[in-house]
Amino acid sequence: TPAICWIGTTVIRLIDAFTDATGRLIAWCMPLIVLGTVMIVVLRYQFAVNTTLIQELVLYLHGLAFMLAIPWALKQDAHVRVDLIYSRLTTRGRAWVNLIGHLAFLFPTGVFILLESQSYVAMSWRMREGSPDVGGLQGVYLLKTLIPAMAALLLLQGVAETLRALRTLRDRHA
Repeated sequence: TPAICWIGTTVIRLIDAFTDATGRLIAWCMPLIVLGTVMIVVLRYQFAVNTTLIQELVLYLHGLAFMLAIPWALKQDAHVRVDLIYSRLTTRGRAWVNLIGHLAFLFPTGVFILLESQSYVAMSWRMREGSPDVGGLQGVYLLKTLIPAMAALLLLQGVAETLRALRTLRDRHA
């Protein structure tokens, strides 16, 4: 029905917009990672200064960038795929592969990560887990929170991708 189509399209647009905004925000981590890495090298080799704080900051930024960019990669169709058959399929064939892949692999894996990471992250939060190194960042619990956050965002983008595949399969001209 037209109402269901409108709702599906609206949901896809909202999720895609959120994922794009997250991707643009996360992209700003990359120059900071480069800058931090340059600072580490210069301080170490020019001034013989070891900076645990900057090293861990770069590590945290890497974690943030890679974990939260996973849903964006799914949206951009930039994820790893064995493309022996997929590239030769019709649009409908690709939609079937995507739909089956999301239902059989993405959703179960995302739910598993989300559920299994809960106690791990909760324990880290209870301890307010910090760096074991002197001068390190005291937010390891925040870094670990990226695990269920990534899973939740991946599942959200998976909903949009599944709706997109269903829309393609419903369209007789695809």
